Amino acid sequence: MKKGIKIAISGKSGCGNSTVSKLVAEKLELRMINYTFRQLAEEKGLEFWDLCEKAKDDFSYDRELDTKQVAMASGGDCVLGSRLAVWMLEKADLKIFLTASAGTRAKRIHTREGGDYDEVLRITEDRDLNDSGRYRAIYDIDTDEHGFVDIVINTDRLDQHQVSDIIVKAASVLV
Repeated sequence: MKKGIKIAISGKSGCGNSTVSKLVAEKLELRMINYTFRQLAEEKGLEFWDLCEKAKDDFSYDRELDTKQVAMASGGDCVLGSRLAVWMLEKADLKIFLTASAGTRAKRIHTREGGDYDEVLRITEDRDLNDSGRYRAIYDIDTDEHGFVDIVINTDRLDQHQVSDIIVKAASVLV
């Protein structure tokens, strides 16, 4: 693999960002960076959903998270998987945006975390609205406008291995 390669992978909750980023990093033997609100909440001694609620009005949480991710990625070869990776890691060699319907994403989250599917779907859709509103307010980023990325992958009918294989193949031409 090309020395200094940086791959940025983004998408909404449930698209497979974390899982796919991990698989790509393993297959390409790159550092995996997936610092999320979950880790930030743990560091701050907060429950995840409490941090999400606070972040609606206090943009310092997003700024801290994004600053840490970019700093981590500046250390060399890596795969950065996050909601805003393709926007934040401006000098990424390969930018990937994952998509999936709200129903597919909710089904994945439901499988991973349990609960009532209809409630998970509602929470997923609410989270999309809250996240996109924050990103627009903080950075003037429209997460539905990702035409600048190298590859957009619809993950509705693909599993994490198929998606990671597409990305690994695309990265191989960068060597």
